[in-house]
This record gives sequence, structure tokens and C-alpha cells, in this order.
Amino acid sequence: MVDSQPQSDLSRRRLFHSLGQQARRAGLLVIVSLIVGTAGFHLLARQEWLDAFLNASMLLGGMGPVAGFSGASGKVFAAIYALYAGLVFLIVAGLLMAPVFHHVLHRFHMEGTKDPE
Repeated sequence: MVDSQPQSDLSRRRLFHSLGQQARRAGLLVIVSLIVGTAGFHLLARQEWLDAFLNASMLLGGMGPVAGFSGASGKVFAAIYALYAGLVFLIVAGLLMAPVFHHVLHRFHMEGTKDPE
């Protein structure tokens, strides 16, 4: 049963507070992932810093690498980082959707229901 009363301000404030917390966590995860990816592409794939940053950000964004990789270590890092970037995308989506899903569950809760005897 859907609650017919308007949503309270407290509930909205909690939702936006939770969204802000999760957005900060997601942003931190993306920033750390960009730093690790940029350093890895620079050190292992022997790319310039700007090219390394471009490849790391393109992989995190789901677009794929831009430049080629030299050496086996660069190719292995690129493969592992691509798999990691796919997981980061899913984790960030989950972090940002969790407060909304939680809010919806609270909004449409059932009150006063009993198991049939």
C-alpha cells in the first residue's frame, strides 16, 4: 500500500545526504582509479603522461584505449586495467543507485499487514 501523505522534509534530507555521501565515495574511487591507471600506463606501457591519462580516462569511461601499447608488461596492465575499469563502472552505478533504491523501499513499505493464518 502506498502512503498517501506527502513525503516529509526529513526523508528528503536523508535521501540527499545519503546521495551526497555516495557521490563523494564514487568520486574518490574514480579519482584513485585514474591516478593508478595513469601511473600504470606511464610506467608499464611507457606512454607520456598525457597519453597515459587519456587511456586511463577512456577505459574508465567505457570507450576503450586510444593509443597502442609497447611491451608485454604494458599490454598485460592494459588488459587488467580494462577489466578493473568495467568493475569500477558497475560499483559507481551501484553506489549512486543504492540510496534511491533504499528510499523507494521505505516509501512504499507495507504497514499493518499480517501473514494469513
